[in-house]
Amino acid sequence: MSASNKPVNQRAWLLILPVILCVAFSAVLPLMTVVNYSVQDIIDPERRVFVGTEWFAAVLRDEELHAALWRQITFSLAVLLVEIPLGIALALSMPAQGWKASAVLVVVALSLLIPWNVVGTIWQIYGRADIGLLGATLNGLGIDYSYTGNALDAWLTVLVMDVWHWTPLVALLCYAGLRSIPDAYYQAARIDGASKWAVFRFIQLPKMRGVLMIAVLLRFMDSFMIYTEPFVLTGGGPGNATTFLSQYLTQKAVGQFDLGPAAAFSLIYFLIILLLCFVLYNWMQRVGTGNAEVGHE
Repeated sequence: MSASNKPVNQRAWLLILPVILCVAFSAVLPLMTVVNYSVQDIIDPERRVFVGTEWFAAVLRDEELHAALWRQITFSLAVLLVEIPLGIALALSMPAQGWKASAVLVVVALSLLIPWNVVGTIWQIYGRADIGLLGATLNGLGIDYSYTGNALDAWLTVLVMDVWHWTPLVALLCYAGLRSIPDAYYQAARIDGASKWAVFRFIQLPKMRGVLMIAVLLRFMDSFMIYTEPFVLTGGGPGNATTFLSQYLTQKAVGQFDLGPAAAFSLIYFLIILLLCFVLYNWMQRVGTGNAEVGHE
């Protein structure tokens, strides 16, 4: 039997070989190139000096990096705190079936189809006090709003822009999770006289745990790597108020052409994302297990 299975296994390896090659060329080789740059001082194309971990130490001592990291973590946590509950609420309010459900799904998904640079341009116009609806309305209400001159206004504008752009993704994922719940659960809840809050807490929320975990990880990773929208909207300003890690890295690599420190910083950036995603994943697993035990009791 083992001899008959051997050709099958070989054919299976041949089938996944293109995937392995694609991963190698798209991920492994660029990563090795970055690692190579991170331990060298590239003086010119023909002169390179091995410096070991010098660039990593220099990057970790960089106060501007510390400030950008703090801004990035604050922004990503704010994104999760706003978009996850808002996406759940939006999914719960969407119709379950019929032509209205199809129409709502199309409308909700519209913002996801807009390119990132166009989103930044839209909000750049939208927030202007002279021609933008948001800026003119807030100034008309007596609120001194200027995303180009006030650091807090700029930060909040980027946050609201991200919420507008990506909350529909969370809503669609949650909607798919809600539609996968068998109707028998709702029938049992109606027989027991469960309230809407009880149905949400003990039926809908536990059954959405898988899609919520995907939504949290996707939104955290994407918000942690945000670049195009704030770059188009504010250019990282005023000052460094909206200069997040990705823009700081771009300034190092492209603006200052410090390839060694930029490569070291990109590896640290990558490890930070992995670590925080690992922490978020384990925390959500523990919370989900705790909710399941409470619901079982």
